[in-house]
Amino acid sequence: MSFYLPPLVLLGPVIGAVLVYLFLRVQVWSKPDAKSVESHGLWVGIIGWMASSLQAAMSAGVIRANPTATTAPVTAEQIVGALAWPVLAMLAVHALGQWSYPAPKAPRRYAELTVRRIRDFLPRGLAWTTAAIFTYAAVVIAWITALPAYAPVLPQPAPGRSADYNTGYFGQGQDGRIAGSELAGWLCGALAVLAAGTWLVLVLIARRRQLETLDGDDNRVLRGIAANRLLRTAATIAAGLAAIAGNFAVLPAPGAAWQSSWFNLLGFVNMAVLLVMWWWRVPKLPSLVAGGTTVSGQALRADPGTHGAAKLSISIGALMGIVGASPLLTIVFWYSFIPAQGQGPLGLAILVAVMASLVLLSIAVGELLIARNYGDPEAPLHWPRQPVSRGLLTFGIVSAAIFAVAIVMTGAGQGLLATTPSWPASLLLTFGVGIVAAAAILAARRRRGVPEFPEEQGLDAVLRAISMYRIVRTLTAYGLAQSAALLLTNVEAWAALFPAFDRLAPSPVTLIGAILLAIAVAVVVTPVRSLFRAIPRASDATQSQPAP
Repeated sequence: MSFYLPPLVLLGPVIGAVLVYLFLRVQVWSKPDAKSVESHGLWVGIIGWMASSLQAAMSAGVIRANPTATTAPVTAEQIVGALAWPVLAMLAVHALGQWSYPAPKAPRRYAELTVRRIRDFLPRGLAWTTAAIFTYAAVVIAWITALPAYAPVLPQPAPGRSADYNTGYFGQGQDGRIAGSELAGWLCGALAVLAAGTWLVLVLIARRRQLETLDGDDNRVLRGIAANRLLRTAATIAAGLAAIAGNFAVLPAPGAAWQSSWFNLLGFVNMAVLLVMWWWRVPKLPSLVAGGTTVSGQALRADPGTHGAAKLSISIGALMGIVGASPLLTIVFWYSFIPAQGQGPLGLAILVAVMASLVLLSIAVGELLIARNYGDPEAPLHWPRQPVSRGLLTFGIVSAAIFAVAIVMTGAGQGLLATTPSWPASLLLTFGVGIVAAAAILAARRRRGVPEFPEEQGLDAVLRAISMYRIVRTLTAYGLAQSAALLLTNVEAWAALFPAFDRLAPSPVTLIGAILLAIAVAVVVTPVRSLFRAIPRASDATQSQPAP
């Protein structure tokens, strides 16, 4: 059960950790108040959940008999890689979430008289539920320890046909498996690392310094929020380890009664745990609840005091998600629609560019609709004092820099391979997306002003700020997604540039590309709640007036 881990295999996770840290740090960089801290915690949960997928390990220990079937982790290196990366990545994301909070900057720091303990902020019901799921996973893993190994039965040539006729095979063969004790050892190790790592992150949450921008109640609930998100993800991974053991256990023994399909009941248990943990309630910061600052787009649309232009802007935001995701429906039929020139790197680059362009066009159309329905040529134009926050603008610049590095390195690698370069197409598509973005910015900048009444002062500037936020957010996500496309579809070029990468599994290039793509998805769905809170409403002005 020995395996070799090349030192360079850690390069991808290290770079990915740096990118995740910078992304989380930006969330609380410019203004670490309750609103930004709430957004920071949300993205810690989202990125940690995305990194915890055990899909690659679901068939661990199964020896495929059909050479055309999807391979499954069988060797020690393959099983360790499939199990270790999700567990360690999830724990690392939650640890980075605690380390990315800003340090105290006040000239004086007040000491706390009470000692912070884990049980003071640990959600009791969730903690017991998580412990029960860990116990369940340990029992299932122990159950497969005594299961024997099966040798696979290879597909046989069809009677009367040569081995190279058609496919040369008759039937699908019969899958085998490794010894249950071997797989149980790796699953038990993954469960132990998950339990120990979860406890260490809880200790980190308890010992982290208080945020000086929050009061005592908010700081206490913030630790509970972090523990809530950590335990829910850890419970889901533990249930996933049990599902892997269940899939291994129900594999039938090869023979005359062997069947090519089987039913894994523990997989449904894993799905049930996933749904329960997904819907488990997350606490709210007391200051946001008491101040009534939690404003959603649905609540604003339902409020009769919300201006019609604001309701239209919120509706455009919902439409952007549908329009931007619509090209994904063609992925299944991609190779049918574009048979040769659109496949591979060019196809993915086109898909990312089309999605970004459709979102940017939706923003421009929304500005035109606001101008047509609610604009007045004589109304003054109110441009926001700070159209885009410093944190988002900085992250956009970092995204552009990452894309530039990806273009240069991919071009250098393809030059060494002497193959047809694909990076000029990505650069040309980016130029086209830039033109669409410029049109959207001009639409937001030159749009006719919305007449404002005394109780709606600042509405026009807030609407323009929302549009600018959406534009910069889309461009930031586009830069990360296009960089991910260059890395994921040009592994050979990067291997030519860095020959050591060719011997690594999984490749650091693939890992970095997957992390960039996950961050791009997180960025593109980041809500504009802070700007929604700034939308003036006539009902608020009426409530603020003193009673006669």
